[in-house]
Amino acid sequence: MSGVIIFGGSGGIGSATARALAIHGVQSFLVARSAERLAEVAQSVGAAGYATADVLSLEQVEQVFAQASAVFGGDVSGVAHCVGSILLKPAHLTSEAEFVSVLQQNLTSAFLVTRTAAKTMAKGGSVLLFSSAAARIGLANHEAIAAAKAGIIGLTLSAAATYASRGLRFNCIAPGLVRTQMSEKITSNPSAEAFSKALHPLGRLGTPDDIGSLAALLLSDQSLWITGQVFGADGGLGTLKTRVE
Repeated sequence: MSGVIIFGGSGGIGSATARALAIHGVQSFLVARSAERLAEVAQSVGAAGYATADVLSLEQVEQVFAQASAVFGGDVSGVAHCVGSILLKPAHLTSEAEFVSVLQQNLTSAFLVTRTAAKTMAKGGSVLLFSSAAARIGLANHEAIAAAKAGIIGLTLSAAATYASRGLRFNCIAPGLVRTQMSEKITSNPSAEAFSKALHPLGRLGTPDDIGSLAALLLSDQSLWITGQVFGADGGLGTLKTRVE
């Protein structure tokens, strides 16, 4: 039995990815920093196992891979890094501590997962990272998060080139604004929500299932000839410009 490790598995996108994988008969192992909701989410999506870990600790990330490998009989076929944060501030109002935190939560954590996957997934497989539409198009007040998410795109492309000969595929999803607990500060404000909707050419915000269905495809054997790609699941935000009435 093979399966997929999902870091950030108790969050909106992580849990949606696990649900979508289950539809295709793929087992998941959920990982979150906090135990809150983790067991409940794992049960609801039919996960094969779960564990708490700090994704900024290389030792703990390596332990997760070992635990999941044991659950899956030694065969981890995929990894999804659904971990991140949102900080909407212009550069001159962003403190050094805030910038470092954004880099750590998004880019450093993605690197540690990438490093461990490269060391342990000897049979190849799929590694999925998450960037943002903000890394592909200039959006005001996104300097810190755009820098971190752009780094994830660079990490994806380089790792895809490095490990292609081993059959280890690296791809990236760059979402627009998705309705999750993380984005609640924005979506709970009517004016901010309306403005955000207007930025997306399709006229609505994303849902976790919009992202989870694409993530499941990229983590499955249906994507065996796809690597080094950045997919914009963003309602057109990253590439289209339409008139806002």
